[in-house]
Amino acid sequence: MAFLECKDVIKLYEGLNSEVQVAALRGIELLANKGELLAIIGPSGSGKSTLIKILGGLEQPSSGEIVVGEDNITNMTKKQLTRYRQERVGFLYQFPRQNLMWNLSILKNVIIPMKLAGNLTNSEKKKRAKQLLEEVGLKKRMKHRPSQLSGGEAQRAGIAIALANDPDILLADEPTGELDSVTTFKIMDYFQQLNLTFGKTFIVVTHDHRFSNMTDKVLRIRDGRIIGIQRLLAPETSNGEREELIFVDDHGNIRIPDEIRHVTGIGKYVRIEARNGFACLIPVSPRKKRKQEFKKG
Repeated sequence: MAFLECKDVIKLYEGLNSEVQVAALRGIELLANKGELLAIIGPSGSGKSTLIKILGGLEQPSSGEIVVGEDNITNMTKKQLTRYRQERVGFLYQFPRQNLMWNLSILKNVIIPMKLAGNLTNSEKKKRAKQLLEEVGLKKRMKHRPSQLSGGEAQRAGIAIALANDPDILLADEPTGELDSVTTFKIMDYFQQLNLTFGKTFIVVTHDHRFSNMTDKVLRIRDGRIIGIQRLLAPETSNGEREELIFVDDHGNIRIPDEIRHVTGIGKYVRIEARNGFACLIPVSPRKKRKQEFKKG
């Protein structure tokens, strides 16, 4: 059974004209296992950030369900959602200023989420904060303020903050969007290492296709829909090989990738036939409108 599941999640926003609603998510269905490192990749405006806000309990969907463990977070009260965000979810945003308080040391920044949760003693908070900063390679920078760190160091501090309350899930929204290529690959390495070390479910939403080869599974999102999945083959046989899959939702709808449609000539219509236990998609041309004849008089 999946640890996290989205069931037909739809999110509508009011457009410029209040009578018109704009769909940011159009029936998202998603499965993530406990301890999985998952990337959701798509262009700007595809619904990535909306999805991660909903997974983190920052926004509620217009319809559908999100189940984390045994809890349906779409049925939670505001108080329960606040507790969910504090204790079960860690957030990492694109810009360090969203993750850090600039007037405090890095060590104090990591302690703040633990103070808000109120589950540990002061000595326990300080000990855990130091351990996390050591894990992300900032042991010698604990007393520094964010302004004294490089962009990559600031993001690593943000990772430590996101893990402060020992959450079930870490959600990262474009975490490498402001970083150069060298620093981006270092952050990717940290995600892999921390995922293995802590066994947390890591979900990264990004437009950066370099994450495709760095995660267990990649979901491709476009126009508010999951359009495809890339995943590792069985580890014992794959040697790192991956397979591309087409996503089929609970209603049986599929989104055929544009490159396959182009090669196979699939247009607006397709006929599905079962042949020897396989489903075959056969391109079909739309019928021309039949001409109608009228008799005079």
